[in-house]
Amino acid sequence: MVISNKPLHFILVALVACLPVISFANSENDSLQLQSEVVHEEKVISHDSAMAEEHQALDPKEKVNAFIDHHLQDSHDFVFFSDEKENKHYGFSLPVILIDGGLKIFSSSKLHHGETVAEVDGNFYKLVHGKIYKTDAAGTINFNEHGHPENEKPLDFSITKNVVSMFLVSLLLLLMFTGLAKSYKKGPIPTGFGRVLEPLIIFIRDEIAVPNIGEKKYRKYMGYLLTVFFFVWLLNLLGMTPLGINVTGNIAITICLAAFTFIITQFSANKEYWGHIFWMPGVPVPMKIILAPIEVLGIFTKPFALLIRLYANITAGHVVIMSLIAMIFVGKNLAADLPISMGLTLFISVIEVLVAFLQAFIFTMLSSLFIGMAVQDHDHGHGHEEENVII
Repeated sequence: MVISNKPLHFILVALVACLPVISFANSENDSLQLQSEVVHEEKVISHDSAMAEEHQALDPKEKVNAFIDHHLQDSHDFVFFSDEKENKHYGFSLPVILIDGGLKIFSSSKLHHGETVAEVDGNFYKLVHGKIYKTDAAGTINFNEHGHPENEKPLDFSITKNVVSMFLVSLLLLLMFTGLAKSYKKGPIPTGFGRVLEPLIIFIRDEIAVPNIGEKKYRKYMGYLLTVFFFVWLLNLLGMTPLGINVTGNIAITICLAAFTFIITQFSANKEYWGHIFWMPGVPVPMKIILAPIEVLGIFTKPFALLIRLYANITAGHVVIMSLIAMIFVGKNLAADLPISMGLTLFISVIEVLVAFLQAFIFTMLSSLFIGMAVQDHDHGHGHEEENVII
């Protein structure tokens, strides 16, 4: 890919413009994740004082668990690093967008990660467990017997760090593929970074799209397959950076991706696909009646397998790496724990780089397989048997 100077200049200018936004972020206390265990017997609490007492009561293992939980969750702001002694956190806030009797837009700095109450147009909001609840001027939060807030929640369309990450990856995809397309104008062989992209694109075409969908129909779905592959792959790699953004480990994201595959599959399906589901040819009538509900259930289990596989593998990788790093802080023998922890972390991180690619490949391959099963022309004599073998 050839990236001209103009996009580079634009990116540099954008980064410089964001520097003034970076400030001391009153970051969410990591021990907030364990608040339900400490105050579950209280119906109404003062959040600020309870958080301070709880932080002192936590032992190192509980702090590590709280930190891992915090890392896996989405957030309304970016925090790069923290000073626990002074309770200062360095990062920047993100816009909060709520629908509550109208559109409410304000900075997440007003929430101070649950430490203060944000007043917007006469309404009061507070951040608890990473979610925004309506409250009063005193910040009263009512908890049920399980320690979960019972306050009303407005519709939250905020630009969280996961959303920012997806915008960033989308911008990278746009620059990568537009640059690759422009490089073909100079000749049949791409130049620059396009030499890296072209083999991956050919690999997806020849090893995923054509075998599963067929040579006659694969081109129609190449745009989606390329997008979902590079989108998932780059998000997985972004989660391996020091920012540690757990986007594909968010089940809401994987549900959305699987939903796209489900919709494309169902709307692309031909009549033979539906015929094999509701009234399989070559099968006795009693068996057709028995198998039809199972086939209908299979329509929904396929995307469910997609979303769970991606979510579980990425989340497990983050938990393992964070747990290995935590060995340094939990163990009392620094000289012995440090090399073991760092060695295992490096080993797992290398495996996670492979898993980042592997999960993107599996998601794309299964998506193409499901689409191919919906659009291919079935052989009524052997189609159903071959389909079962593939599954």
